[in-house]
Amino acid sequence: MANLPIVQFEEKIIKTVEQNPVVVIIGETGSGKSTQLSQMLRRSGYSKSGIIGVPQPRRVAAVSVARRVAQELGVRLGEEVGYAIRFEDRTSEKTCIKYLTDGVLLRESLANPMLNQYSVIILDEAHERSLNTDILLGLVKHLITIKKSNLKILITSATLDGEKVSKFFSDCPVLNVPGKLYPVEILYSKERPKSYHESALKKALDIHVREPEGDVLIFMTGQVRVFSPPPPNCRRIIVATNIAETSLTVDGVVYVIDSGYVKQRQYNPSTGMYSLDVVQISKVQANQRAGRAGRTRPGKCYRLYPSSVYNDEFLDVTVPEIQRCSLAGSVLYLKSLDLSDIDILKFDFLDPPSSESLEDALRQLYLIDAIDENGQITSIGRTMAELPLEPSLSRTLMEANEYGCLSQALTVAAMLSAETALLPGRSKDTEKKRKQNNLDLPDGSGWGDHIQLLQIYECWHQTDYNIDWCKVNGLQVRGMTFVKDVRKQLCQIMEKIAKGPLDVRRSRRWRENQQDYYHLRKALCVGYANQLAERMIHHNGYRTLGFKAQTVQVHPSSALKPDEEGKLADYILYHELVATTRPYLRNLCSVDIKWATPIINKINKVNVNKLSGGVAHVDDGKLSDLPKKDAAAGAPDDHENRIQAARERFLARKGKK
Repeated sequence: MANLPIVQFEEKIIKTVEQNPVVVIIGETGSGKSTQLSQMLRRSGYSKSGIIGVPQPRRVAAVSVARRVAQELGVRLGEEVGYAIRFEDRTSEKTCIKYLTDGVLLRESLANPMLNQYSVIILDEAHERSLNTDILLGLVKHLITIKKSNLKILITSATLDGEKVSKFFSDCPVLNVPGKLYPVEILYSKERPKSYHESALKKALDIHVREPEGDVLIFMTGQVRVFSPPPPNCRRIIVATNIAETSLTVDGVVYVIDSGYVKQRQYNPSTGMYSLDVVQISKVQANQRAGRAGRTRPGKCYRLYPSSVYNDEFLDVTVPEIQRCSLAGSVLYLKSLDLSDIDILKFDFLDPPSSESLEDALRQLYLIDAIDENGQITSIGRTMAELPLEPSLSRTLMEANEYGCLSQALTVAAMLSAETALLPGRSKDTEKKRKQNNLDLPDGSGWGDHIQLLQIYECWHQTDYNIDWCKVNGLQVRGMTFVKDVRKQLCQIMEKIAKGPLDVRRSRRWRENQQDYYHLRKALCVGYANQLAERMIHHNGYRTLGFKAQTVQVHPSSALKPDEEGKLADYILYHELVATTRPYLRNLCSVDIKWATPIINKINKVNVNKLSGGVAHVDDGKLSDLPKKDAAAGAPDDHENRIQAARERFLARKGKK
């Protein structure tokens, strides 16, 4: 048994859990809450009535902590102790302790909204206030309120506002567990530096020259690998993002340098635009960072900002993700649950998102046929929710299946799901390398980035997925391998949804197929109905449609280029609208005006008040209920017909009752 502070409180914790459906545990840094709580509950017999689930906000934490617990129990990872993250499941029928991401748990709840497979759920690192964790907090509160579940809920954190969460759960008990943290000396700068990059480097070199042995952890806004051990007789200087603030101990760290900043992705629902902004951290984050220096011995934290900045400018807590991101996927999830008494706009959040964000999500879902004009989820929407993708890509796959180009759409979805830059030309260094080696990767045939991504993957497929081909062409090997695995799993999920095999074969002798490109672009147009843009005649840019009337530009990295006459396509779809030095459209594909016209007409008829309707289900149909169209003959461009047909089937059934 691990010698950690939380173990001393085992009897008290178990007794409190037995007597209460929800318990908040504030475990200070180093207390052992992430690894020991699940083992305590297993020893007390909770694993006999179900799985002990421990959702984490981060993939790396779910994997690493599961590995640690398996090691402590002396079992093989994937058997009694396992983990599940998006596109990777290391569990079995023997698994009784399961670490997983909060997103995976949400997806599991679609099949089982009561979460009956679990006896206990430990919401770990809740202070990070990830979008999925906040949704889970609302969901488990709903389950406990309706008193239809024997589920036990533990909410753990090192810095969470326990009183606030306790009040949210009807004054549930709060237990405080001390940590195993050595003293950390906090040293502030006299003034804010002109460049925190230069200041951090200077401080790291100063520590190396003047301070005793011990690794240095620098919190910056961009990241490298942090868990690799150093060579002998070397001092590591580790640069990390906020990923190193919680959950995991980076062994050997004695000195922390805190820049006071973090990169934060933010979404503006009024413009539909994402921005990746460098913002000041909160006091909670600053304290978490300082705590990293005292995990193994007394340490020092050098803050590259004055104490007045910490006291007067830093927010007390981090702004919850639910208040700074697009909610389309979350709203679709909530509407997909078999819990008819859930009202989206009245759903009980710990910190509610703005009504503007919810309305924006409803508009998005309506335009891609996930909900009807009364806000009721459609059969299409329910199927979309079963796919571990953002709504635009889920809708694209469904439409591609009807158009006979599912194989190509699966590839595009997998390439866009890779959480890293895969391609040369997306960074200055790889662009230089590409020019030096005269590489000749596909260019998208003039249609744009989605087609280029498809062509690149198909070229790799033609080489039997040769890793050397990726290296020669400057492609990220690990990322491309991840894409291959994702594509395989998406194919399996689609077959499961369709209840049978689908046509996802690819020709070994790959060649450009203009007809496939035609149908793929049509499917993408349906999936990205909320993300269309019209070229401005008098500007070298585009006006985004719908509720985002603004002029933006094509990102310089895009494969979409002007034609021989120097003209860009009249209409395009975009995967992302981002604000950097200026507003840019990223990952683009040209579309035909006749495909866009029905969508534009639909945009003009949106009534948000009606979209906020109930959560009744229109149709219980699955993907297999949707007839596959003759790809050679083409397909109707007006998707209103299919929605109307679904509506008529619903009314017909209702009339028979």
